[in-house]
Formats: sequence, structure tokens, C-alpha cells
Amino acid sequence: MGDRIKVFAIVAVLGFIAGVIAQLTADYVIPWLTYVLPALINMKWIMAGFAGACLTIVMVTVWAYVSANKER
Repeated sequence: MGDRIKVFAIVAVLGFIAGVIAQLTADYVIPWLTYVLPALINMKWIMAGFAGACLTIVMVTVWAYVSANKER
């Protein structure tokens, strides 16, 4: 039962971190990119897709390292 609680806690912490990163991205990174690259960034769905892809890659990478087989 203790391992299950650890997994839930890790997922909760990762979700919290992903939320913080998403908020920081929305507040700082996207406005900066719209200033630097105005023609490309006018399409918000491109930025949302890019941010989602980056967050997913980070979360899956962390998950893979955390759940790796410890016997190797």
C-alpha cells in the first residue's frame, strides 16, 4: 500500500509542477514569443500545441526515470 501512495504523491507533484510551468508559460513565455515572432505566434493553437508537447515530453521522461527497473 505504501508504494501506491508514493506513486500517487509523485503524480500529484508532477501535476502541480506542470500547472506551475503552464502558468509561467502563459504569463511570460507566450507574450515574449509574440513580441519576438509576431507572424508565427498569431495562431494561438500552435503555441498551445507546442507547450502541451513540451510538457508531455518532460512528464513522460520524469515518469520513465522514476519507474525504471532498479535492478539494472
